Amino acid sequence: MSELNGKRIFITGSAAGIGRAIASLALEQGAQVVVSDLDAAAAEATAAELGAAGTASCDVSDEAAVQAAVAEAVGILGGLDVLVNNAGIEVASPLVQQSTESFDRIFAVNVRGPFVATKAAVPHLVESGGNIVNIASIAGLGGSPLLGSYCATKAALIQLTRVTAVELRASGVRVNAVCPGFADTSMVDRLRPDFEGATQVPFGDLVAAKQGRLGTPRDIAEVACFLASDRASWITGSSYVLDGGLTASLV
Repeated sequence: MSELNGKRIFITGSAAGIGRAIASLALEQGAQVVVSDLDAAAAEATAAELGAAGTASCDVSDEAAVQAAVAEAVGILGGLDVLVNNAGIEVASPLVQQSTESFDRIFAVNVRGPFVATKAAVPHLVESGGNIVNIASIAGLGGSPLLGSYCATKAALIQLTRVTAVELRASGVRVNAVCPGFADTSMVDRLRPDFEGATQVPFGDLVAAKQGRLGTPRDIAEVACFLASDRASWITGSSYVLDGGLTASLV
């Protein structure tokens, strides 16, 4: 496949999970990819295993580090066509019991991170007529016990996607979001016991009843890579829900 042939892509949080799956599929489709992660050693290992062009790792909550990473990626790739804002963290806690420090940290990573990465990447994306794909969540579309701050960050990211898309439309830059449900990732694995405690339902039963099965990182990568491709040339400001029907069901 060559849907992304020659596209130059920078992906945050791409040493594992959904980010790694996006990097892997993009490479299969002919892209050049720079891997980035908070864990620089894991990013290097992933880049070597996948055959990526290189790495430019950073803490996405650090604006100067993000600016440096984007500049490094542009130097490696010779330009930039696609930014994928995938890096994110979760906090499982009743909202009123969550510390202010952890609330600030999740917003710094999940909202400020995409914001500063977008600012750093936009001049290059304007030059190339590129696009941005934000990895949000169905948590940004509805409430969930124990995930109050996470839900708030993903709702904010969906709104940032919409506003950025409108503001950048005249410059030829598209901006879209992907909103997965429960997927087979380490983040979801960490949340299993908390959800079972809150719902008193085995997590596997909850997933089977609400969305049929766990999503796979590849499921999410397929849509992210479609949005990054020229096939999605008239799509901007959209948020694609991937959840096996969870948000469509009332019971």
